[in-house]
Amino acid sequence: MAAGKAKIEKNLQRVRGEIAGACARAGRDAASVRLVAVTKSADVAEVRSLIELGVTDLGESRAQDFLARAEEIAAWQQRRRTESPAEIRWHMIGHLQRNKVRHVLAEPGLELIHSVDSLRLAEEINARAEAIGKVVNVLMQVNCSNEPQKFGCAVGAAVHLGELLCTLKHIRLAGLMTMAPLSDDPEDARPSFVRLRELFEEMRREGIGGESFRHLSMGMSQDYAVAVEEGATLVRVGTALFS
Repeated sequence: MAAGKAKIEKNLQRVRGEIAGACARAGRDAASVRLVAVTKSADVAEVRSLIELGVTDLGESRAQDFLARAEEIAAWQQRRRTESPAEIRWHMIGHLQRNKVRHVLAEPGLELIHSVDSLRLAEEINARAEAIGKVVNVLMQVNCSNEPQKFGCAVGAAVHLGELLCTLKHIRLAGLMTMAPLSDDPEDARPSFVRLRELFEEMRREGIGGESFRHLSMGMSQDYAVAVEEGATLVRVGTALFS
């Protein structure tokens, strides 16, 4: 095994172990948490190694990087025609501009857009999805830390926005996403995660999103264990896998 792949395998084992430990502390099944590998800091060889180790949920923060990475991995898999290629599930996790929606939706492996934070963006996704005859799974991004530099709808506006999203026939509201404040102390993230979980539970009680409304995307490399303790079903981890 190449040294690079050995390092990534060790990192992956550690991350999965910490997810399992957090699930145990919270009385959850570790299978209820999906690891989304954020590949922006990795080179293509490292991403290939991670795929070969069984991680097939990959995420990017910028639309241009999302499209380039998806093309890169597809070309690599095409060259490996003698093997059965892994089915990659692509996650658009960062802010999405409306003029990039058409391009992102054209990626056949698109699994989930994590960052819908306005009705205008949702309407653009809906219109583009209708034009190509598909239904797109999305999460609503909520600014639980109330930081002005962060994207996301305000907590107080989230229920109403969620109701509006559910009227759009070509998107499916699958849950909520937030980004906690950057801090060296993972505990500083907990209040944001608690608030998102409370909002999620409130919306579920009101029937918003129906059975599809089941995901909490929260937690990154510095705080994913805390996020899992507070109910995350999707954690977005990059540095902890590739550094």
